[in-house]
Amino acid sequence: MTTSLIVVSYNKRPYTELCLRGQLQCLPRADEVFVVDNGSTDGSLESLRGLLSEEFRRAGVRLRIIANERNLGACTARNQALEVATGQRIGFLDNDTAVRRRDWLGTLHATLDHSPRAGIVGPKLLFPFPPYDIECAGAAISPTGRVQYRGRGEAHDDPRWNEPVEVQCLISAAWLMRREVYEQVGGLDETFNPAQFEDFDLCYRARAAGWQVLYEPAAELYHFENVTTAGSPDVRFTYVTMRNWGIFKRRWAQAFATEGGPPDTECHWRKLPTKPLSETGVPPVL
Repeated sequence: MTTSLIVVSYNKRPYTELCLRGQLQCLPRADEVFVVDNGSTDGSLESLRGLLSEEFRRAGVRLRIIANERNLGACTARNQALEVATGQRIGFLDNDTAVRRRDWLGTLHATLDHSPRAGIVGPKLLFPFPPYDIECAGAAISPTGRVQYRGRGEAHDDPRWNEPVEVQCLISAAWLMRREVYEQVGGLDETFNPAQFEDFDLCYRARAAGWQVLYEPAAELYHFENVTTAGSPDVRFTYVTMRNWGIFKRRWAQAFATEGGPPDTECHWRKLPTKPLSETGVPPVL
C-alpha cells in the first residue's frame, strides 16, 4: 500500500524541519512526501532543496518540492500536490505537527483497512509539552453549526477519548485518506483559501458520498496549533475563520441539523496556553 504525504510550508522553517525529520523516524514511512512551499522568505526552500533532500534520499523516501512564488493558500497548495501524488493512500500534515508515535501512519492504514467504507481517518493530536494534553480528538458540529474539538484540554490517556469512533469531521492538521475519496469527491474547495473549514467541508462531502470519517486514538501526533495560519501576520486569521465558518454553515446546515451533534453549550472554544518550539524543544518520540 503506497502512501503520499502532503505538507504545506509558509515560513516557520524550524517547524517544517522538525515535521519532516520526524517522518524519517517512523515505521512504516511514506513512499513520497510533497512539500508545497508558498513563497517562504526565511530560508525554508533552501533547506528543503539542500540538507533535507539529502536526508530523505538516504532514507529512501522521495521528497518532492513544489515552489510557489507567493502564498496561494493552503487549499490551493494541497490541491497542487493532490494532482500529482501517486499514493494509494494520501495524507495531510500541517508543518506544525511532530511525531509522537513512530507507528502513527501504520496505525491509520490499519484503520482504513478495517472497513471498505472507511474513507478518512485522523489521529489523536496532543499539545507538545507536558503533560501532553489533547489538542483535538476529532471534531464535532452542533445542530446549529458550532464546532467542538473533541477532548480538547483533557488528559492524553483519558478513557473517554481512547476509543476509535466515527466522527462528523476531522481537522486536516493530520489525516490519511483513500485515493478513491479524492477521486470521487475532489480536492479542497479553494473558496476556503487560505485555510479554515476546508477540511470540514471535505469530510462532509466524503460522508455525503457514503464514506466514513474516523478518529483513531492509537495514532498520536503533536500539534503546535495555528503556527502556520494564526502565526502569519499577512493572514487575517480571525476574519478568515468567521467568513469560512459562515460558508460552511450555509452549505451543510441541513446535514448537521439532523445528525445528532453536541449541543451548543458544549461547543464553546476552549482557549488553552500554547508554547512555541523555542520553549518546548523537540518533544519525545515513542
